[in-house]
Amino acid sequence: MVDKNNNQSGISRRRFMKLTGAVGISGAVSPILTNKVLAHDIEKESFNFSWHGPIKTKTVNGKLVSSEGYRPEFHDNSVAPFMPEYVYSKSRVKYPMVRKSYLEHGPGANREARGSEDFVRVSWDKATSLIAGELKRVIKEHGNSAILTSISSAYLTSGRINYEGACMSRLANLMGGFTDCVSEYSTGAAQTIMPHITGSTDVYAQQTSWKTVMENTEVIIFWAVDPMKTLQAGFSPNMGLGLDWMKKIAKTNKKFIMIDPQRSATAIDFGAEWIAPVPNTDVAMMLGMAYALQETGLENKEFLDEYTSGYDKFLPYLLGKTDGTPKTPEWAESICQIKADKIREIAKLIATKPSLLMSGWSMQRADHGEQPPWMLVTLACMVGQIGLPGCGYSMGQNYPDSGADLGQAPTIPYLDYGDYPDDAPALIPAARTTDALLNPGEVIDYNGEKITYPDIKMIFNEYGNPQCRHQERSKMLTAWKKPDTIVTHEICWTASAWMSDIVLPVCTALERNDIDACAVGSAITPIKAAIEPEFESKEPFTIFTEIARALGIEEEFTMGKTTMELINDSYDTARKRAKNNGIEMPEFEEFWEKGEPLEFPIDEKDEGFVQHQEFREDPLLEPLGTATGKIEIYCKNIEKMGYDDCGPHPTWYEPFEYLGSPIAKKFPLHMVSPHPRYRLHSQYNQCQSLRDIYNVAGHEPVTINSKDAKLRNIKDGDVVRIFNDRGQTLAGARVTDNIRPDVISLCEGGWYDPVERGVPGSLCKHGHANTLIKDKPTSKLAQSCNSNTALVQIEKYLGKVLPVTAFDPPKGA
Repeated sequence: MVDKNNNQSGISRRRFMKLTGAVGISGAVSPILTNKVLAHDIEKESFNFSWHGPIKTKTVNGKLVSSEGYRPEFHDNSVAPFMPEYVYSKSRVKYPMVRKSYLEHGPGANREARGSEDFVRVSWDKATSLIAGELKRVIKEHGNSAILTSISSAYLTSGRINYEGACMSRLANLMGGFTDCVSEYSTGAAQTIMPHITGSTDVYAQQTSWKTVMENTEVIIFWAVDPMKTLQAGFSPNMGLGLDWMKKIAKTNKKFIMIDPQRSATAIDFGAEWIAPVPNTDVAMMLGMAYALQETGLENKEFLDEYTSGYDKFLPYLLGKTDGTPKTPEWAESICQIKADKIREIAKLIATKPSLLMSGWSMQRADHGEQPPWMLVTLACMVGQIGLPGCGYSMGQNYPDSGADLGQAPTIPYLDYGDYPDDAPALIPAARTTDALLNPGEVIDYNGEKITYPDIKMIFNEYGNPQCRHQERSKMLTAWKKPDTIVTHEICWTASAWMSDIVLPVCTALERNDIDACAVGSAITPIKAAIEPEFESKEPFTIFTEIARALGIEEEFTMGKTTMELINDSYDTARKRAKNNGIEMPEFEEFWEKGEPLEFPIDEKDEGFVQHQEFREDPLLEPLGTATGKIEIYCKNIEKMGYDDCGPHPTWYEPFEYLGSPIAKKFPLHMVSPHPRYRLHSQYNQCQSLRDIYNVAGHEPVTINSKDAKLRNIKDGDVVRIFNDRGQTLAGARVTDNIRPDVISLCEGGWYDPVERGVPGSLCKHGHANTLIKDKPTSKLAQSCNSNTALVQIEKYLGKVLPVTAFDPPKGA
């Protein structure tokens, strides 16, 4: 067993990384990490998983000493060497902790002190009895809807049994359900509107295979998507298949165009022509391209007649007959600031060459975010290449392994969620949880329905860090001071843990056993604990088991089985499914002992898959899942909703703030907040050695154009203050011409580090983007987030630069 009291915080970071991250599986081992050099050191290699891909680990005498990516020659897992630092981070939640006032006086005590008050260490029995007692009290006094949980697949560790969302869902369903969330932050706008338009979410649908793109596509438009970065990390085991294809395609002679305010890693690696519109004006540019196709007769009338519905009702808007404004390329230029001639040139190019309009998810994370994916599909319909090999549009090839040919791996079951209660509380949109806390009883529109916000008395947060991922930090801090009780399960002392009353320590993926599979069925992966859980941390299934025990429903929750028995069951179920399909898999014991991915051949039926090919070949026998069975350019179901901010066809709606709005005189820079390269959202930010790769002056980097920097006397490496009426944060300036003027970029996920903890509006010392972004819905249809709509000002910081303390645990924790 591991000595729980022997952590690694006393080792200098430089020495720690020299001894761990810089050596491979067979590298040297530090005597410090092994406590002492034994006559016969006990060494062990294991296989595990990080969000950036599978990893192999090495332990000596129970200590994790090194890690490396699985098949690094194939998949560059950039975070793999840093797993020891991640596990032994000083930020770890070590023990069950309770906020001092809460422990002394109970639910609702001194709520204003959340985020700043000291915590007290308690036993697991004490912590779980407090949680169980509060669950029972809230349900008895206020009903099940008064308990809010927000299950987030983007903030999870790995596995099918220890998946926090499955554990929470099972417990909630046994208790009659809690208020949970519909939709999500990543793709909320697109996944809500696209079923009306194409009958699929599109963002999570099977994508046209990279093989067909390689063989058939001549022009690829990367529209606000950076797959060379986003393909690095995902919530399922990332085998690197998408990255491998991207590297191959980059070497071809295809025409690549990047439409993005930043000249991204993809643009650089592909040598793409860079087109940089004003942020949030992509719909205007697409409309200008559509007009150019129409005026030159390049629209594909046969495709529009056969495969779409409502183009005749959209056309009057495009031509300006309904609003007096023809959507000409000149009109588009006045908004997006891309020359009209260039708009016409790109329109002609994609209409006359086999082309793929590849978008990601960033455009729909903005004001009126439903419109870009809808207009992208409309533009692709006018081109008429949807369903042809390598052509049409794509909304999911930015996600790891998507676009790779499907393998024949059987599905691996998750922990059984149990039966969904008949009278479970209504779901609320994920991005509206702060509004729900602040406005109980308010009725909102959502996707044709009415939703009433419940009166939340308890937040049960299972490792999701909402105080990082949600927009407008000051507003959420205020909201989180309303409930009686906040419980958080966490690996580290995140801002969400700091704002909680009860915090339970969760172990990392490297300290637990589980099983998982890649997203495209190419491999089933064992997740084998490299070490015992540090301190008093526990795996999620065990944590929920202990809460269930305190509630008196342990047997119902566990079904009488241990974690390993459930892992075995999950594998055996998959093995039976494989056998039914004529595929042999080894016994579980052999699979587990071997300890590496079980890989499967490509399914020949899906090789060279083309999205919407069957629909194109026979639209009558293979209709889409829409009301008309066709692609709906004009949607009558949306028309019936009668929303003033999301009409029945794709439309240019002016964002509530952008560079073309009056407030730009006060805040003249548009801030975008893309995904980071060396994190998955906020995860891994606590690893100093990873931060050293990209941080500037010890802060999260903000990218600024050289002209904007010169105007403000900002030099590369300066500490700057970014601010607007919603908040303020420091950051480190990275001056470059690889971003358009009047735009800055601050990646999402940097940990929140206020000068005064728990105080709304306090200066963040580190570089937290969501201090600046408004918590506003995209529209009444999707009620999703606006993470890429924010105007700010930036200045060289002349005050005293205080040390970054975001990663420090509370005193005594």
